[in-house]
Amino acid sequence: MNLQFNTHLADSYKSNVQKARVLSEDWIAKNMFCPICGNPTLSHYKANKPVADFYCNHCHSDYELKSKRNKYGTLGTRITDGAYETMINRISSFNNPNFFFLSYNADSVINVLLIPNHFFTTDIIEQRKPLSQTARRAGWIGCNINIASIPDSGKIFIVRNGVEIDKQYVLENYKKVKSLQTKNLDNRGWLMDILTCIDEIQSNEFSLRQVYEFVDILKQKHPTNNNIEAKIRQQLQFLRDRNFIEFTERGKYRKL
Repeated sequence: MNLQFNTHLADSYKSNVQKARVLSEDWIAKNMFCPICGNPTLSHYKANKPVADFYCNHCHSDYELKSKRNKYGTLGTRITDGAYETMINRISSFNNPNFFFLSYNADSVINVLLIPNHFFTTDIIEQRKPLSQTARRAGWIGCNINIASIPDSGKIFIVRNGVEIDKQYVLENYKKVKSLQTKNLDNRGWLMDILTCIDEIQSNEFSLRQVYEFVDILKQKHPTNNNIEAKIRQQLQFLRDRNFIEFTERGKYRKL
């Protein structure tokens, strides 16, 4: 995997947005494998494809690419995306692609992060202010993707801090998190929330009581649920069955 951009491709463009698009899309097309099935290359959709930017010819997975440039090539916590309503509709209809978040400095890739589509919930999509009435698209509402609120298990690095991650390790990580897929949006939301709570607990071993400390936060997110503690226990059992945590003794767990 060559982490250097072919910077000459951007010479004829004036817009920084267009430069970022050309450089990052060329890099993905030449270097990226499918992190879901391992197919060595990804294909580029024709321009203005509404669903995604790239797809895998083997497993037919779709990928949308978002790139970000700064001095140090850091990802940050939020990624700018398109129309808010479109993104919410995608998530609600389970039609959202997997996402590549690529960050770079002047001429090279520093981070490539895969977020599988089943880690997306409406909670991580932040509505931006409508464009002013003097703007060409007056009233249009965009969104940000708050990647900081995605559980750690849903962040699969392919390149991290300028270092390529072993392909087999990437594939194994995806295979593990694939077991968390669900077609029920409410269940997905609960699962992501409990994973986030577990991430907040600093120690590798934790207790049921420690997870119960998040009850007030979970009540705010799920106001119609009147039995939060039972739902917590249900989700912990689900995660245990899928080898994300293990039960060590009554009310005690260990992260795997």
